[in-house]
Amino acid sequence: MIGSLVATAFWAMLPAYVPNNAAVIAGGGRPIDGGREWRGARLLGDGKTWRGTAVGTLAGVALALALNALAEPASAALGVDLPTFALPAAFALAFGAMCGDIGASFLKRRSGRERGAAFPGLDQLDFVVVALAAVFVVDTDWALAVFTPSVLLVVLVMTPILHVVTNVGAYALGLKNEPW
Repeated sequence: MIGSLVATAFWAMLPAYVPNNAAVIAGGGRPIDGGREWRGARLLGDGKTWRGTAVGTLAGVALALALNALAEPASAALGVDLPTFALPAAFALAFGAMCGDIGASFLKRRSGRERGAAFPGLDQLDFVVVALAAVFVVDTDWALAVFTPSVLLVVLVMTPILHVVTNVGAYALGLKNEPW
């Protein structure tokens, strides 16, 4: 039971988990805030770019489409009924994740934190909350069928752990300047 919930939660969230990592790899480009400041601090900072947002969103959608092709054999191998992604749901998860991270950057700048500074809780769940809100708005029927209360609970517990592990890994590989 727990194994199937974890598999379903992880599978369903992959299109939201991947975009921010893809944005880091794409790196650079024109900052979304164009260098503008508010009350003496950047709106978002150099880490939030148009290219990163586009590449991250496209990576999440492409992954969802690839997962659709793998859903049947993966379900059979794991003994779990893994979901397939409708295109609107895939886009909502991926773009929602990017928007959540952008919103977190705005909040970090308002609280005086520099790029890469830790903001416990917000750092781990910002993209999840917005991605889930977006998918529930864009494709409510799909979201209700996939993100049951049990799956949502697993997502909320699993995500902070995955976030720390992937950030430490990206730092070790030289893809991020900060480990958290």
